[in-house]
Amino acid sequence: MEPRRLLFLVASTREPGHVGNTEWLARRAAERLPADAAQTWTHLAGLTLPPFVDQRHTVGTYDAPVGDAAALLAATLACTELVFVSPVYWYSIPSPLKVYLDHWSAWMRVPGVDFKAKMATKSLALITTSGDREKAQPMIDSVRLCGEFLGMRWTGALWGRGGAPGAVEQDAEATAGAESFLWERGP
Repeated sequence: MEPRRLLFLVASTREPGHVGNTEWLARRAAERLPADAAQTWTHLAGLTLPPFVDQRHTVGTYDAPVGDAAALLAATLACTELVFVSPVYWYSIPSPLKVYLDHWSAWMRVPGVDFKAKMATKSLALITTSGDREKAQPMIDSVRLCGEFLGMRWTGALWGRGGAPGAVEQDAEATAGAESFLWERGP
């Protein structure tokens, strides 16, 4: 069996150096991973991704990405499991994650990348926090559908009560759920 390689994409727009509720919950879950599972943590807000320009119906293809976009594509293709670490912002995903997902449309059309077929071999999970579980559902559904579009295996969402800093640490159900959330969820 192929070794597990998890890419954690942190979508929060918190100031650098501040671990929010969602990242705290994700790191709690990651602590329980087997020792041989490789972990890469990337804060999307710290990257410079160009705005996505939709040229699917005009040019039809895209040039290979450069800079941070190229590094992010390489990390995405190298992982076996993709974990979005994303708080709920206005019932949806934060803008850094949205820009990343928009680039999937380009990466599917970069000659020689075969992005969609390679993504179909991976799993996708979401770790999120918000003030209310019901209000997180539209975002959870959106992430699941994005993965399904590429044929990825959806391994579920871990939700915790967010809000003020440290709020999720008082959420016993989320903390307990983190203990096993990533343990056996590989591709």
